[in-house]
Amino acid sequence: MADFPDPPPSRDDFGVLWPITTRWEDNDVYGHVNNVVHYSWFDTAVNGWLMRATGSDITALPAIGLVAETACRYLSEVGFPDDIEVGVGLGRLGNSSVRYRLAVFGNRRDSPAALGHFVHVYVDRETRRPVPVPDEIRTALDKLQS
Repeated sequence: MADFPDPPPSRDDFGVLWPITTRWEDNDVYGHVNNVVHYSWFDTAVNGWLMRATGSDITALPAIGLVAETACRYLSEVGFPDDIEVGVGLGRLGNSSVRYRLAVFGNRRDSPAALGHFVHVYVDRETRRPVPVPDEIRTALDKLQS
């Protein structure tokens, strides 16, 4: 799937819809959620889902996922106090990296307010050299493919 497909994906195209609570401080002076907040939502959705799906503290694994790349395309505005869900899907699973497909859905709408991707590269906690994606993470990622 392309980074930003046309037409955009819908809620049904994602294996996970992670709820996000917007905050008053997320809005900027233009009256909508500031663009940088979307990246925080992506990070929260991916890592929150990984912890729940693996049943473990992913920060304690010998291999840790470092963010190597993120991107976001904004399609429409969202703001406080909107109900947000971040769609999480698997874009690509490599030997040492995972690329997630992401979308922000506001107020139960089927069309996304934003599309994005997020890449984790797994590295050894001590050496910071790339290592294979841990088995616990691979098992969890299988759930995104079904």
